[in-house]
Amino acid sequence: MEQRFDHENLDVYKVSLAFVSWAAALVDGLRGRHRPARDQLLRASQSIPLNIAEGNGKRAGGDRRRYFEIARGSATECAAILDVLVATGAVAEDRISEGKGFLLRIVAMLTRMAPPHAEGAREEGADYENDSPR
Repeated sequence: MEQRFDHENLDVYKVSLAFVSWAAALVDGLRGRHRPARDQLLRASQSIPLNIAEGNGKRAGGDRRRYFEIARGSATECAAILDVLVATGAVAEDRISEGKGFLLRIVAMLTRMAPPHAEGAREEGADYENDSPR
């Protein structure tokens, strides 16, 4: 039986990795004036699963929640970067809809995992496809 870290079993972690892969493919080949947004998208997208993993490894609820909030912030930053890439003509608007879908799911899951003033953070078995961020 393969041993896994706990964070590897989280749906939000799996979706965040799918977004990292999607984002890397989207910006492959962007150069010149689009490079700053490209590089920022790569950094921010990778920050999401890294903070989820680190937060899930924390025992104190407040620490866990803080890392999940940072991951959620990185996800919303990625959404803005996608908008910037469209606004600057780097990519067509129809190319970012799949990425925005990943990000909406990630934000919804992280919002449920790190509610304000909660004692701990958790992932519930919810239908994230139909949830929206608060």
